[in-house]
Amino acid sequence: MQSNRLILILLGLVLLAGLALFLVPKEVTEKVALRDSKVKVGFVYLTNPGDHGWTYAHEVARLEVNEHFGDKVETSYVENVPEGPDAARVIRELAKQGNKIIFTTSFGYMDPTLKVSKEFPDVKFEHITGYKRSGNMATGNIRFYEGRYVQGVVAGMMTKSNKIGYLASFPIPEVIQGINAFALGMRSVNPNAEMSIIWVNSWYDPVKEADAAKVHIAEGADILAQHTDSPAMLQTAEKAGVHGFGQSSDMKEFAPKAQLFSSVNNWGPYYISKIEQLMDGSWSTGEGPDHWAGNTWLGMADDYLVLTDFENMPADVKMAAEAAEAKIKGGYNIFTGPYNDNEGNVILRAGEAYNDGNLWNDMNYYVEGVNGKIPG
Repeated sequence: MQSNRLILILLGLVLLAGLALFLVPKEVTEKVALRDSKVKVGFVYLTNPGDHGWTYAHEVARLEVNEHFGDKVETSYVENVPEGPDAARVIRELAKQGNKIIFTTSFGYMDPTLKVSKEFPDVKFEHITGYKRSGNMATGNIRFYEGRYVQGVVAGMMTKSNKIGYLASFPIPEVIQGINAFALGMRSVNPNAEMSIIWVNSWYDPVKEADAAKVHIAEGADILAQHTDSPAMLQTAEKAGVHGFGQSSDMKEFAPKAQLFSSVNNWGPYYISKIEQLMDGSWSTGEGPDHWAGNTWLGMADDYLVLTDFENMPADVKMAAEAAEAKIKGGYNIFTGPYNDNEGNVILRAGEAYNDGNLWNDMNYYVEGVNGKIPG
């Protein structure tokens, strides 16, 4: 009799435990599961990581994720994924493999990421450099243009020919912002300097980048800049005895005499923060006052963009570069009037300034000092 009563008590406890588990909200159980199990994190790379440039900077950040979280995460990546429809297949496969958060690391992955995010509502997606979001897809970016303003200041003071050559990838807002920020920095110290743009229509193509650099040099440019990912431009500059700037990662080892400094993309803090939010249940998307809500766009003041040592330049140029860097870190809005476009039209009057919406939607022009027109 006593044993039957004990059995009934135990069965009742089991039923109560099951009922309690059933009544726990789904988000709470998911949070506990993420906290107590290894979280799988996927990355999609445009090229192979290598030892320089855009993808390398993302790989450095992935390794920082591993070091920070240890055995709490399991990261993986797929490299050499072309922008376009096939990217959706890769992203979808990462979702099927059980990755709880997936970072897609190039502008051209935007629409494929958005498409797959709707197929996997329980997975979090992070698209890098884009602007489209959904209920489970956020976006993140770095204010690359801030570093290019400092580059422009250095170039404007260093040039003897007053001709600057710039290699550009694709005519999207992010790239136009960089060109114009460079020109505004350049003209702030040298109103006679001009810059010419060669569009290589690729993020990474060492042959095209080297050829474009040679054209700029042949046309008299003695300072080169780039929004492309290989060190080919700097290597070409060094052979010709001119100077330039590294992109995405420190490229000094490839051209130690030519590099003035590099603008380094520091993705580690972003990735770590977003994974922590996933784990503690605070990850969110959509517009809001919190800079983590929907779109993260940080720069030099937050160490998301880091400038390497200023080298191969006179002391006064170095001082001007340090002052420009400090000004931006102090909150200076680079796109503050007065300034005109390169056809003489007033863009901003004194006291006017662009906000982030303007930077994404309204910058369909070159500022004064930039030759040519934006490709249609």
